[in-house]
Amino acid sequence: MEANSIKTLEDLRILNARYFNNVNSSVDKTGIYTAKIKFLNYFELGCAITDLLKLCILAIDHEAHIISDTNKNAINVALMLETALEMFPLDEFELLSELNEILIADSQNIKE
Repeated sequence: MEANSIKTLEDLRILNARYFNNVNSSVDKTGIYTAKIKFLNYFELGCAITDLLKLCILAIDHEAHIISDTNKNAINVALMLETALEMFPLDEFELLSELNEILIADSQNIKE
């Protein structure tokens, strides 16, 4: 049983190295995680930040026309959706699927 547990633990380590790429734990062990989002340059980053802020303001403010009066730049919805896609942890979901398969197989072995 112990050899099987070690193999399962090694499988989990391999899966962890392969799939947990979007969120990294802090080096100083504070328990804080970081996520990396890629932008072409500082200007694109600035546009994404301002568009996120504008989108939030529009979402909470019923008088949306105030923003368009003060700033003629439209919100870049495509960039916001791309940013959301970059932040979405698909690799982690794939890992969860593989972990689920391992756990299902393990529970079937226990029943036998």
